Amino acid sequence: MPDEKLSARIQENYLRARREQPKSAIANTKAPEPTLDEARADLAKAIGKLADQFLSKRYGPLVGTIAETTTNATLQQFEMNLTKAKGDITLVVQEFSDRIFSTGKLRRE
Repeated sequence: MPDEKLSARIQENYLRARREQPKSAIANTKAPEPTLDEARADLAKAIGKLADQFLSKRYGPLVGTIAETTTNATLQQFEMNLTKAKGDITLVVQEFSDRIFSTGKLRRE
C-alpha cells in the first residue's frame, strides 16, 4: 500500500512538472558574472576556510581570519602591480617594435 501512494505521488508530481514548464526566457537567462572584487573576496574566503580547517589546531582560531585578510590584500596588491607591469611591458614592446621596424626601413634605403 505505501508503494502505491509513493508511485501515485511521483506520477502526480511528474504530471504537475510537465504542466508547469518554465518559460524559455527564464530558463535561458544567465547569472551575471561576478565582479573582480567579488571573485577576489570569494577566493580569499575559501583560502581562509581552508587555513582555519587545517591550521587552527596548531596556530589558533584566528588563523582563518588572518589568512583571509592577507589573501585579499595580497591579491589587491598583485592586481595593482600587474596593472603597472602591463603599462611597462607595453612601453618596452613598443620600443622594440619601433627599433625593429625602423632598422628594416633604413637597410632598404
